[in-house]
Amino acid sequence: MADIDEIDRTLLGLLQENGRTSYAELGKAVGLSVSSVNERVRKLQQRGVIEGVFSSISPAALRLDLLAFIFVGWTDPATEAPFLARVANEASIMECHHVTGSWNYLLKVRTHNTRDLETFLSGIVKGVPGVQRTD
Repeated sequence: MADIDEIDRTLLGLLQENGRTSYAELGKAVGLSVSSVNERVRKLQQRGVIEGVFSSISPAALRLDLLAFIFVGWTDPATEAPFLARVANEASIMECHHVTGSWNYLLKVRTHNTRDLETFLSGIVKGVPGVQRTD
């Protein structure tokens, strides 16, 4: 991106490492005042370079001990819309990716244990009419 200078790159790197870094700390790192850092970050947000600030949550602290990747497949294209509507707001789903090949989607899911995973698979994923298989 042509209008990103070295200071902006440094700020972006520091914010990626820790999005809660204070503007005073950022200013020290790049040699700018707090108000100048604030202005740069605001402009980066306005231009869509910074899309948001997120917290990293510990799965262990929430006892979400099982991480699973699930391939989901069907043959009827009409299955896609109800599937996406069903999984859109599921808290267990961390990521949902459209894939090529013999599968349609890949889900990244966190649950407490295998029993919860089986409940999720049978009640959510396989509960969508047209879903034929998971792996």
